[in-house]
Order: sequence, then C-alpha cells, then structure tokens
Amino acid sequence: MTTTPLRPATAAGAVGTAHPRVEGLEKVTGAARYAAEFPLPGLAHGWLVVSRVARGRIRSVETGPVLAMPGVLAVLHHGNAPRLRTDYERQFGAHDQTAAVFQHDRVPHAGWPVALVVAETPEQAREAAESLTVTYEEEPHDIALTADRPEARTVDDYLPGVTEKGDLEAELAASAAVVDAEYTTPEEHHAMMEPHAATARWEDGRLDLLDSNQGTTWVQSELAGLFALDPADIRVRSEHIGGGFGSKGLRAHQVAAAMAARVLDRPVRVVLTRRQMFSLTGHRSPTVQRVRLGADAGGRLRALEHRTLNHTSTVHEFLELASIPGRVLYDADAHRTASELVPLDVPSPTWMRAPGEAPGSFALESALDELAEKLGIDPIELRLRNDPERGPVSGLPFAGRNLAACFREGARRFGWAGRDPRPGVRREGRWLLGTGTAAASFGAGAGPSTASLTAEPDGTFTVRIAAADIGTGARTALTLVAADALEVTPDRVRVRIGDSAFGPAMIAGGSTGTRSWSWAVMAAARELRERLAAAPDIPADGLTVRADTTEALGTLSQKERHSFGAQFAEVAVDPATGEVRVRRMLGIFAAGRIVNPLTARSQLVGGMTWGLSMALHEEAVRDPAFGGLYGGDLAGYHIASHADVPAIEADWVDDPDPEDPVGIKGIGEIGIVGAAAAVANAVWHATGVRHRHLPIRPDRVIAAGAVDA
Repeated sequence: MTTTPLRPATAAGAVGTAHPRVEGLEKVTGAARYAAEFPLPGLAHGWLVVSRVARGRIRSVETGPVLAMPGVLAVLHHGNAPRLRTDYERQFGAHDQTAAVFQHDRVPHAGWPVALVVAETPEQAREAAESLTVTYEEEPHDIALTADRPEARTVDDYLPGVTEKGDLEAELAASAAVVDAEYTTPEEHHAMMEPHAATARWEDGRLDLLDSNQGTTWVQSELAGLFALDPADIRVRSEHIGGGFGSKGLRAHQVAAAMAARVLDRPVRVVLTRRQMFSLTGHRSPTVQRVRLGADAGGRLRALEHRTLNHTSTVHEFLELASIPGRVLYDADAHRTASELVPLDVPSPTWMRAPGEAPGSFALESALDELAEKLGIDPIELRLRNDPERGPVSGLPFAGRNLAACFREGARRFGWAGRDPRPGVRREGRWLLGTGTAAASFGAGAGPSTASLTAEPDGTFTVRIAAADIGTGARTALTLVAADALEVTPDRVRVRIGDSAFGPAMIAGGSTGTRSWSWAVMAAARELRERLAAAPDIPADGLTVRADTTEALGTLSQKERHSFGAQFAEVAVDPATGEVRVRRMLGIFAAGRIVNPLTARSQLVGGMTWGLSMALHEEAVRDPAFGGLYGGDLAGYHIASHADVPAIEADWVDDPDPEDPVGIKGIGEIGIVGAAAAVANAVWHATGVRHRHLPIRPDRVIAAGAVDA
C-alpha cells in the first residue's frame, strides 16, 4: 500500500500552536485508567504497616491473630520476606536502599514500613494491618536541623559539593556594601493528586508492574537490580499519571507488591494512603542557607558566597543542591558555593519540583534584594549589572541567556517603572502594599532516549516511546513534534507512551523529558521519511524504524544551557492580623521554543502558584518527641487554595535553542524558581521588614511588625 501524501511544505506547522490534550476526553470522562484502576482476575490487596517509633529495632511481629482474620492471605515482614539484592548499580543518583523493604529489623525513622498485610479486599487488608501488633526496642532519635551541626559535611553528588575561586574575605572587606544573612526553608511535600499505587503480577518468572511513575525504564532497572533479574524479564507500564513532581520513582509500595505477588503467585495491588505518602515517598529537605554578598558602589559584585545545609536520612544520602542558583545567575571576583548535609532520623528526602533551585533561589534572590536596598540601586538594575556572559563556575558560554529580555519585558508589563522604591509607604485602607521581583534559572539538559515510529497502512503514524506524562501535556507535545517532523497533521499521529517495552528513555524529571523524547522522535521521523521516499509502499503490518539519541547528545556539554525567567509579585499585608494576600503575579520566561502554548502556560502558572504556596503556606513540622509530622496529611499540611491564588500571568520571550532539533529547553520547573523570593521581596516593600524564614506566616508578620506600625 502506498502512503497517504504528506502535507505540503508550505503549510503551517503544528509546533507552536495551542492544542488541547489529546487524552483530555479520556481523562474527563473517566476512561483513562490509572495504576490502581485496572481490573485483574484474582487480584489481592496489600496494606503497609509503618513504624510508630522514630528509631530502634523490631522485637516482634505478632502475625498469628492477624492471619486468622477474614480474608487475610499473608503478612510479610523482615523475618519472612524474600531477600533482595542491594548492591546493584543504580541508573540515577547515589545508591538508595529506601525501597529495600523488610530486609532487616532496624527502624531508621517514623513511618518506616515494617510489614505488609495482604488480603482479598482492601478493607480486609486495612483492618488487619491496623490490628497487627509490632513491638520495638526504641532508641533515642535526632531530627533537629540547625546551622551548627558539627557532623555536617559536603558531598559530591551529581554536581560538586563545593566550588570556589578568589579571596572571599578580601573582596568582602573591600566592598562598599555587604549582605551577610541566614535564610531557612522548611520541609515540604509533593502532595500530587494521585496517590502512589502499583499492581504486580508474575508469570513464568517475569514481573509485570502496573504503576504510577516518572520513568518506566528507570523503575524497571531498579526492580531488576533488587530482584536480581534481567531487565528484559520485567515490564513496567504507567500510561496515565496524576502528578509526580519528582517523587514517583521506585518506592516501598512497588517492591512490597512485587514481593507479595511472588509469594502468593497472584496479582497484588498496594496503594499508599495520603498519610503514608508523607513518610514513604520523599520530600524536599528543609534548608539552612547563609548568603554573603559584597559589591562596589556601582553595584558590581566583588564577592558571592552561598552555603546551604539540608538534612538527609540515615538510609540514603540525598543532597538538596540549593547552591545551584549561585553557580548560574551571578559572577564575582571571589565566588564560593557549598552544599552540605547532615544525616538525621527522618525519612529520605528526594527530588521535588526544581530541586535545589527552588529553595536556593529564595535565599539568593532575597539577598540580592537586600543588597539593592543598601546600595540604593533598583533591584532589576542590580541584576542586569551582574548578568554574566559565561557560567560563573564552569566558564563555559551560555547557549542563550535571555534573562535581561525577561526582566525588561516583565518590568514593562508589570508597571515597574512607576514603583516608589521606599518600603512601607503605599497604603490602601488597612493594607500595606508592595511589589517585588526575582530572577529564575533552571538547567536545560537532555537524556538519551529511544523511539520507534511506524507508518501504518491506513496513512496514520504511531509513535512508541517510554515517556511519562505526569500532567505536563507531554503526550500532546510529542504528537505535535511528530506531526511536524513527518509533515502531516496531528490527527494522523498516535503517540503511545509509558511502557518499558518501548525501550530506554529519559525520565520525566529535571525539565528534560519533552526535550529528550522529542529529539528521539525527530530522529526516528527523519529515518522513516528517508525510507518512505525510497520505497513508498507500506507492508500490511506497517513500516517501523527505531532511533537512539545517545550519540547525538554529546555536543550539549560544550555550553551551559538553562531556561531563565523574571518573577514579579504584588502583595497586600495587614500588619494587625499578619495576613498576606498576593494580588497579582507575572512571570516572563526564556525557556526555549514553546511546543504547545496552551499546556506550557498551564505549567508555568502552576509553578508560580506553587512558589506562592511555598512563600506563604507550606511547612511540614516534625514533633521532636516522636519524630513524626504534626498533621502529616492534606488537612494539616497547608497549600495554596483557589482563594489564595489571584491573577497569575505567565508569558515568554523568543528563545529557541539552536542546537536542539526542535529548539526546546524545558518549562516544567522554571515557573517555581524565584517565585517565593518575589513574594518575600514584595512583603518587605510593603512592610519594610525582611522575612528570611519561610513560610511568611501571619504570626511571623505580627511578631516582625512594620516600619510605621
């Protein structure tokens, strides 16, 4: 059969046009199935039992009474669970044993999984799990993160823990103005809509996992290591995902489900409760950050130091590299960044939207605002005077750095020119009004991916790639990219994702997903077009080509690649009640070529909303007496609601990456970076009082007062 003619070369392309989500109808009608919604014959249900102590050892697990309860099939714990291999080579990050459950009697933190109860129904499993008696030998625990921890240490993770050049003390001493301040951010949690869930089944020694994750081949690789299997003997599927934000990698529930399914020789589903997610699926570590800045009278930075400290667990060493913004945004004659961590008796932190950049930008961009105040220089002008041409640490040229364009366009649209720089002078009844700004940056990388593309006999095309759409609209973006690469209309392209059987692909993380997958789709489309040009007849089962981008990505290391942005916020503060209301926000971004403006704007606004929530609401607090969280659920963990979110506008400047086949950089995380600092800077402008500790709660506003209160 001969293929349907391709679109004329003069026709407008799909990339860059607003397009509704291709799976939107399925989602709003309930036809889209998530990990916990697939019906399977013989399905059993597992319920995790978690530790009530923060540190110690398990003395006993009294399984007898529970096994006698209706419907109960098994109770897995450290005394009877299958043994796992924990010394395998990981695909991403440092070696992590957080998911290696039931392998020992040690309890490293409150909420650690100590058993899995499996029953015929979820109700039976829950009742039995809540009836299980576990006794512990409790030990003293330590959960306090403070700046003076003597055991804090720098580590080299995916980036160096320390970077330095020049004589910092000498440049500070010679500076006309100096800022030396400590900033803190609290523990924060992902709180996505869909809970973590997995359904496991074994057949002929092969594991099939229906899951909600941010990378099927990533989870496949981890499970292969733990269960000592060939990755080819594991299939992981994750077609629809209700949010991830960094937390949906390999967790305890997937491993527990796979263990139970193997022991019982029947499918087992494990769904985490919202409370369990607060201890088992990672979080953003609290940070303590010290920023020292020194500048000459004209505002040129002579010294920049950004030191950060975060906690990690005793199980896994995770570094929240909050010093990253200092390595990207500004240079100085003396420049030092250091990221340290201290192990405590807390759950393992993990990646969370803009890991490093989100908390780090709050400290650095607040300090820049303080420096601008001391120098009497407009905050935007100070940033523009210190806009470097090369990476402050790497020395590499930037592959596009349109931060200045973002600030100029943002200032024009926000009305910055009419701003009275004096704090605490603008009033509206009981409200003090203020405006603030901050810079944003986030890395624009790409990872190796494979994609296959099939020309079907009916004139349509099918893309298969192990991508993950965690709500970003990736499935739709790939449809548009493939349509343009094939020179056909989007309705002739079907994109299938979320299946490890499609081959290795980059995870949905680090704002690299759509860029990485699009590169692979473009390569496959180019080869398919060549094949069709040479032989246009398509076999009855279609014509398929496969592309791998591993070799093509080698050139990206020759330059620094980042998305940039300028954040603006206006707030109203009632000094009597401590209430802070954000009235409007504007973000202007330079984030590569925008594939789908409809979903891109949604991503940017979502990130900015999260930044508002970070500034004013989000704070997970641990009880020092028992080591767990106060209110570890969505009733006790405050996030911004509709009433808290005013008019938020996001837009972008032209910023294609010339070395990317589509021009993409990445937008998933840049929206949150700098947003909290912009709000905090606006609160200072309204009240004349600096808030260096997030969130800016009403009690803190009342305690701090205002300049004329």
